[in-house]
Amino acid sequence: MPIPDTLADAACRVLNTPNPACKIALSHRVADAWRTGAISEVGTALPPDRPARPEKPELKFPRDMPRRRGAGSLPNRIALLHAVAHIELNAIDLAWDLIARFAAPDMPRAFFDDWVNVADQEAAHHALVAARLHDLGAAYGDLPAHDGLWLSAQKTAHDLLARLAVVPLVLEARGLDVTPDMIEKLKRQDDTASVAVLQTIYDEEIGHVAVGQRWFEWECTRRNIDPVVTYRDMVDRYYGSELKEPFNRAARDAAGMIPAFYEAP
Repeated sequence: MPIPDTLADAACRVLNTPNPACKIALSHRVADAWRTGAISEVGTALPPDRPARPEKPELKFPRDMPRRRGAGSLPNRIALLHAVAHIELNAIDLAWDLIARFAAPDMPRAFFDDWVNVADQEAAHHALVAARLHDLGAAYGDLPAHDGLWLSAQKTAHDLLARLAVVPLVLEARGLDVTPDMIEKLKRQDDTASVAVLQTIYDEEIGHVAVGQRWFEWECTRRNIDPVVTYRDMVDRYYGSELKEPFNRAARDAAGMIPAFYEAP
């Protein structure tokens, strides 16, 4: 099937693709078409309120999800990787939704270059985790998953600054905080294959947070508002919870996220 002529329409095509493997393949095709100029116009489009999803996994509220218990057994490792796979599938759609939802003639091409690259890498991340689950005799969809990530997307659908504050600069930044501990748990189980997958994701997610930080500050400059004050206001309004330790300061520094954003004043 030919891909749409504009980036915004192509992003919506990805969002409306329910099968994860097809979503991944289409993400790569669209990213390649954008980079090579086969898609040259951003255009405009109305993304769906929710992306298309496969029948499984069953989606639950975060409060209804069972607590994961480390990585000391095969079922626990599968549960950990399944949770990561779900996060990465949502991350694909979050990147394409941002592209389609906030497409505008006054946005620089570099904005779309960055987020297409993020979407492309998130697609690769889900594929890596899905392949590792398959190696362990499991599959994405075998376990329930929570719907918190897309609830955050819906809360911030009206404002680019709110979306950037909550998704890359809270949720993805929290991934930088917790992933090293997951990697250490897998190392203790000698699960080197899973460690390699999470390490790849971790290294590239630093760049994704950096992209969020860069465009958050750019948009604040355009609106002539203070980035730190604005970030804290957005977190209070749309995240609804205090930012809590532990913080991976080294990774956040590498992403350009200074402590004034997330540490208590």
